[in-house]
Order: sequence, then C-alpha cells, then structure tokens
Amino acid sequence: MAEMVLKVPEGEKQSSPFLTAEWRDLVMLNYEVDPALLVKFVPRETELDSWNGKTFISLVGFRFLNTKVCGVSFPLHRDFDEVNLRFYVRRRSGTEVRRGVVFIREIVPRWLIAAVARGVYNERYVALPMSHRIQDSGDGRLVEYAWKHQRAWNKLSLETTGDFGPPEEGSQEQFITEHYWGYTAQRDGGCAEYEVRHPQWMVCMGTGRFDGNMEELYGCELDAVLKNQPSSAFLAVGSMVSVHRGRRL
Repeated sequence: MAEMVLKVPEGEKQSSPFLTAEWRDLVMLNYEVDPALLVKFVPRETELDSWNGKTFISLVGFRFLNTKVCGVSFPLHRDFDEVNLRFYVRRRSGTEVRRGVVFIREIVPRWLIAAVARGVYNERYVALPMSHRIQDSGDGRLVEYAWKHQRAWNKLSLETTGDFGPPEEGSQEQFITEHYWGYTAQRDGGCAEYEVRHPQWMVCMGTGRFDGNMEELYGCELDAVLKNQPSSAFLAVGSMVSVHRGRRL
C-alpha cells in the first residue's frame, strides 16, 4: 500500500524525518471518557477531537522495529516495546484541519530512548522493564504487552476475533488510527507540532483488557477508567513510520 502523503500548506516547509521505524502489532484499547478529564492535558492551539460526539483515550502497546534516529541505528536500541496512553485533538492550519494525538504518558524499556524523547519533543516518557508475547492460533492471534512498575507487573492484552481489513470509512477504527500529527505542550506553556507519516493500517477487532494499577503515572481518575471494559479493542498490523522534526506553534 502506498504511503499516505499529507499536504503542507503553502509557505510551510516539509520537515525531514527525525526517526524512522516499523510499528508492528499495535494493540489499541479505547475508552470513552468525560472530556473534562482531559482538559488539563490539551496543548495550546489545539482542541479535543471526537468521534460521533464521543471523546476517547487509548491505551496502546506495540513493537518498535528497525529504529533509526537521523538515519542511524544504535546497538540495543533498534527493537523495543512501547506502551502509551493517548487522546485525540485537532488544529486548523489555514484551510486544513490537522487531526493529532497527545500522549499522557509513554513507557519504553530503555532510559536513553526516554531521555531523547523528553529532550527533543518534551514527551512524557518513562523507562520501565517491559516484555511482550505474541501467539498465533487457528482462531486468531493473542498479543500481550507487560511492564513493571513499583515491583508489580501491569499488562494489556488482546485476542483477535475476526479477519484483518482496512477500517471502514467513518468508523471508530479509522478515527483512532488516522491521526497523523503529534502535539506536545512545552515547558513554557507553548505547543510543538510534528508529523507522523504511515500508510492506512489493516485492523482486526478483538477482545482486550488492562490488568494493573497505574494510578501514580496516569492519575486516579484515568486509572479508574482503564479498569473498566474498553469501548472497543482492535489490533492494527502496523507499517513503516516516519516521525518528522517538530516546530513550535
């Protein structure tokens, strides 16, 4: 499938990729939430995005493979897992509406990866021990991501229950997977914007759950949301991805 190319408004230069990698086996657990829970996380210049009048957070686990930073791969930092908690925003740029993601917290197993992401994008990364398990059967696929926090293991898991295919036009799966910008609040109260490029992902619906306690990292209100049954859960195959250099708004 050809890479989706997004338009850059006239007079705005296309930034070069800062990071390239494959994102694979993306488990996406999606929860409808009261928008009031997210207001304090919304960066300046953006507003909450919604699907059919509903606001969502997503707990996402996936594999980084063949990772390169500025075209260079680093030993022991090419392949690793990530788990993040995110929500969805949009911003108008001229006549274009840019739909993007804001990360509440991102977990990786390597401190250097977390340090670079904090330094370059001011993203809220933390380094914790992590593992994953992927098991195929005749009926589908089981994918699990686990991370250790405060001496206890937390886990998100999903079992697929159908066939992979492109998300339907206007579906919740399309809404969740097709936000191609990242927005990050800066230390001085400003906002940075960066582009994330990838093709449309094939997805498969499933049954997912989160087991654990993340009150310290996510706050008691969002941790309580994650203890409920997800509104939806699906597995995305993933693809090559390029994350471009950011710019201040």
